[in-house]
Amino acid sequence: MLFLLATVPGLQSEPASTNSLPITPGKYVGTMDSLTNYTCPDWFRDAKFGIWAHWGPQAVPMEGDWYARKMYQQGSPDYEDHLKRYGHPSTNGWKDIIPLWKAEKWNPEALMELYKKAGARYFVSMGTHHDNFFLWNSKLHKWNSVNYGPHRDVVAEWQKAAAKNGLPFGVSEHLGASFTWFQDAHQADKTGPLAGVPYDGANSNYWDLYHFPAQPGDNGWYSNDPRWQHQWYAEIKELVDNYHPDLLYSDGGVPFGNEVGLSQIANFYNDSLARHHGKQMAVYNCKQPSGGRWVQDYERGVNGGINPYPWQTDTSIGDWFYNRHWKYQPLSWTVHMLVDITSKNGNLLLNVVLRPDGSLDPEVETMLHQLAAWTAVNGEAIYGTRPWRVYGEGAVNAKGGMFQEDFKYTARDIRFTTKGKMLYAIALGWPDRDEMLIRSLAKTGDSSQNQIERVQLLGHDGDLNFTQTTNGLSVQLPPEKLGDLTCSLRITGRDLRPAPVPVIPLIIQPDARGRLILSADDATLHGDQLKIEERGGKSNIGYWDKADEWASWNAQIRQSGKYNLAITVAAAAGDGEIVVEAGNETFTSAIPRTAGWDQFITIDLGTAELKPTDNLLVKVRAKDAASWRAINLRSIQITPANRWNR
Repeated sequence: MLFLLATVPGLQSEPASTNSLPITPGKYVGTMDSLTNYTCPDWFRDAKFGIWAHWGPQAVPMEGDWYARKMYQQGSPDYEDHLKRYGHPSTNGWKDIIPLWKAEKWNPEALMELYKKAGARYFVSMGTHHDNFFLWNSKLHKWNSVNYGPHRDVVAEWQKAAAKNGLPFGVSEHLGASFTWFQDAHQADKTGPLAGVPYDGANSNYWDLYHFPAQPGDNGWYSNDPRWQHQWYAEIKELVDNYHPDLLYSDGGVPFGNEVGLSQIANFYNDSLARHHGKQMAVYNCKQPSGGRWVQDYERGVNGGINPYPWQTDTSIGDWFYNRHWKYQPLSWTVHMLVDITSKNGNLLLNVVLRPDGSLDPEVETMLHQLAAWTAVNGEAIYGTRPWRVYGEGAVNAKGGMFQEDFKYTARDIRFTTKGKMLYAIALGWPDRDEMLIRSLAKTGDSSQNQIERVQLLGHDGDLNFTQTTNGLSVQLPPEKLGDLTCSLRITGRDLRPAPVPVIPLIIQPDARGRLILSADDATLHGDQLKIEERGGKSNIGYWDKADEWASWNAQIRQSGKYNLAITVAAAAGDGEIVVEAGNETFTSAIPRTAGWDQFITIDLGTAELKPTDNLLVKVRAKDAASWRAINLRSIQITPANRWNR
């Protein structure tokens, strides 16, 4: 108990040294070298798809993520919302929202049955968010769901429902960031009638919820205060030791970047070994490269290619907590994310947004039933698979990294998985013609390579006809498509190895009046962060905040003459300058601030004298780093400047 007493908030005694951290006995200790002995269990590698309940009292206002902090930031929308509905945070703060979370319609068993039918092969419950409210029956922290709110052990009930459905169970902890995250609750309004009146977090009676004041300069994601580091260790160890989850997720890198976090991982792994007769069944997720010591997680992003170590994407169909202002992602987004991630040796952990009362919106239930129908047909190409030699082919290159996920895939984008002797080729859409061309399976100079014996379509009886040339494997599809989301082929053959796929630039053709529309979908992107996304129902090149990245098109000009150039952009980040090059012509233009990232304007660039060519190179780039501001680019228009063509 000496260790636990040293971690109680507000105590000024020095904590025990890191070396005294209690760890469940076993082969792991709190060092990087020790953790190199870890091997990710097959259950996780086979599962591919998990569903997450990122849910708690922050759902109550229905204003989305981080409400418990932003309600203390004067001038923010959440502050204004809280002021109108609940009162001033000097008296009516986060502590007063917590009792309003009743979860009165929450039925974990019914939800788990639906999640399993939808294709989930594991389930993750939130344990605690940055709001320092625990969803388990804690003996160390009174602010938990048994004492307040629904008066139910949320973690235990989710775990019981998962076990009944045969699903591995995980818990996410976001506690590590709460110590500095919640310091806004200690502040006060800077203006207005209550300027200078401290918020309720400054009241020491509530420091068990809001934490005691941070030391000067302690404002990073993870605190450098050893008292908080040891408090975190004790509370998360309680979670692990009492509930024995199969998966533990930390929202950040290894917490506190030292032996504290590594010791927690060792404790978790040893606990799993002890409970499974020496077999490692535990999976630890955090947002830090692992070298195989744990499973790296990408928040709202993907790995750019095949990672030799298993990894995971965590994302949500909407905001992290219920947000009445957000629209949900379409089913195609979820399916295409799952297929792309699986092809690269990853798993998808998807937050299915729950209402404050624990129920689902009707459109979410519909989506889950539709996903169940898709996985019933295509799950063979997902579950239990491993990556092929290449993850795929196609026009969209899903750049790796966090917060990059809104890619606009088409049937030209194909992803590969393998299982036993089978190769699966999954098109991210249904081809426009009754044919699917797989260029990676072309004939090569090696006659023994890519000998295709049989091709089948998942969900369709019988074999498909195919031809194979140096251009690729051309598969004839049935006249009636099975759906719009994907086209999944099961391919049997000998010595299946990817043939080189040449990069052939798309040549944009003019219409009957000689006009060219260079759209975002047809652009070649040069850079690590540029991507195709959707705004206002149309594609644009987004996440363009790096001045050294650029985009290009190849176009055909059939007639000599003068052409007017224009660009359609949105620029909510501020005024900037852009350069457009069309052959030997160069245009520099100011890009004014727009009202939002989906508020596009068209800017005339000027007139160029162009000659006939089959390959006019058009480039868009920053003028320079100093003048660059982030933009979304929808298209460039090149229009003949004569009256007849207008």
